[in-house]
Amino acid sequence: MAEFLTDIETIRERARTEIDKGPVTDVYGADIDRVLQVLNEALATEIVCTLRYKRHYYTATGLYSEPVAAEFLEHAQEEEHHADMLAQRIVQLGGEPDFNPETLTTRAHAEYDSSPDLIEMIKEDLVAERVAIAAYTEIAQWIGAGDPTTRRIFEDILAQEEEHADDMRALLERIPRDKPGV
Repeated sequence: MAEFLTDIETIRERARTEIDKGPVTDVYGADIDRVLQVLNEALATEIVCTLRYKRHYYTATGLYSEPVAAEFLEHAQEEEHHADMLAQRIVQLGGEPDFNPETLTTRAHAEYDSSPDLIEMIKEDLVAERVAIAAYTEIAQWIGAGDPTTRRIFEDILAQEEEHADDMRALLERIPRDKPGV
């Protein structure tokens, strides 16, 4: 078994030196300012996705709207949980979560959508999920070993975004598109 690179006494000493930094120690290996910026962009993305899914939940109409709306609501709640996870991590790293509604859509990776058509709602939600999947995959790879906790948060969110995309794809496959009242 490999030995620690640093003896425990040195680790204890370092832990006391900058106690005000909380979980960020001298072995933190990422660019913390850039990580905080990326976390705030992801936070904006999750808030916009929550709002989009909520709008779709409340405005879904048509023959197939009830099960689709239920899926929209479930996803809205999960996106809100993602936002909470990201905001909590921002605070842990000594940053401030940016909930400013005036700049949410400019900072978010995904777009807000107000489509009135059920199929278009599903398509727009699928596009947004695919954007989040691509962005969060890149972010997790970029963070790498520099901040394993933040990387794992993105990986956990990414897994759920993939599930959401699969749900939206499945809905598109099940709903006939050539029938009135969809």
